[in-house]
Amino acid sequence: MPKDMTENSNIFERRESEARSYCRGMPATFAKARGSELFDENGRSWIDFLAGCSSLNYGHNDPDMKAALIEHISGDGIAHGLDLHTDAKGAFLEAFERHILKPRGMDHRVMFTGPTGANAVEAAMKLARKATGRTNIIAFTNGFHGVTAGALAATGNSYHRGGAGMTLNGVTRMPYDGYFAGSVDTADFLEAMLEDKSGGIDAPAAIILETVQGEGGLNAARAAWVKRIARLAKDHGALLIIDDIQAGCGRTGTYFSFEEMGVTPDIVTLAKSLSGFGLPMAMLLVRPEHDLLGPAEHNGTFRGNTHAFVTARVAIEKYWADDAFEKALARKADLIHDALADLAAIVPEGEIKGRGLMQGVDVGSGELAADICARAYEKGLVIETSGNEDQVVKVLAPLTTPEQTFRKGFNILLDATRDALAGTAKIAAE
Repeated sequence: MPKDMTENSNIFERRESEARSYCRGMPATFAKARGSELFDENGRSWIDFLAGCSSLNYGHNDPDMKAALIEHISGDGIAHGLDLHTDAKGAFLEAFERHILKPRGMDHRVMFTGPTGANAVEAAMKLARKATGRTNIIAFTNGFHGVTAGALAATGNSYHRGGAGMTLNGVTRMPYDGYFAGSVDTADFLEAMLEDKSGGIDAPAAIILETVQGEGGLNAARAAWVKRIARLAKDHGALLIIDDIQAGCGRTGTYFSFEEMGVTPDIVTLAKSLSGFGLPMAMLLVRPEHDLLGPAEHNGTFRGNTHAFVTARVAIEKYWADDAFEKALARKADLIHDALADLAAIVPEGEIKGRGLMQGVDVGSGELAADICARAYEKGLVIETSGNEDQVVKVLAPLTTPEQTFRKGFNILLDATRDALAGTAKIAAE
């Protein structure tokens, strides 16, 4: 019998698929979580700088969301409602319209998809193709949009693409902002390709992008570049899809990552922290003129997660009814940048990436980044990497993390980095 199937191994190694990921580098059995901390079954605590990969922007077990959810369940509230009208869905839509859409002058319709971000991307691509009668989608280098077949076609990562086991079609890849060294503007490159009748690019149904590439290494597009891409989409009859699954819900400092860029996307994908509580929930925002899918033309058994509606409403009313939370995020973004500057200063050629509360440091190699994160875990900090070579140490702490906890976490990260660099230097000397 293989070693990992013996009774001496734990249940996760014995029965869980080899596809498991995060738990390989963080093998504790977590039992409780509160705010910005995780606790294992023995009571040891870790500061959480991963936050469910930005699915827990408001921290673990927010007390107000938890109370509302317990009240809903205790009162026999609807648990599963397909896309039926429910009081919980209505209350969420009212809050989202009042506090998110109207203050930003957005007339978008709301479409609930299946519960994952990848499903939202699938729906966005289908809708763009139906709205335009075209098939080609333009996506960008280092973009990550999910790992289901349609979304995976738009994802750049070769490891994930290799898992498809099939040809991935319908997407043309273009270089993201800053992809080339020097002064090359990749918006100029895209414009030239689109306008060249022999450029070889089929007329696009949509252009899809992340304003900050979470899994791609925290590459942050300039506002001017995003604005150019939006104009190119319009000029060439394509829809602009902004994937705000990881960068949205306050992660970059405003509710949407594109708010200060002067663009109005035709479609916005949202998921991850949308529910506010870590519950599965995803949706599209669609300009009314493009809301063309027929009844159940894109459906899903779990497109109406009523428990997620309950907590999502509380998240919006608690954190986004005024500008106090957003102002606090601006202060925390500065704190993160200053702390990461200290880290970057001790790493040869270290570079700060990202913006808002979606920042990290490119440390130059995936091996060093992995070593830093492993040492941080041993010292009591959960943090992960991203990038085309996993070379970026990425901070995705809950937005609600107290400043004192931030500083404690960054001290751990700095110590882990020093230890990793010392270990690297020792190996080199030997």
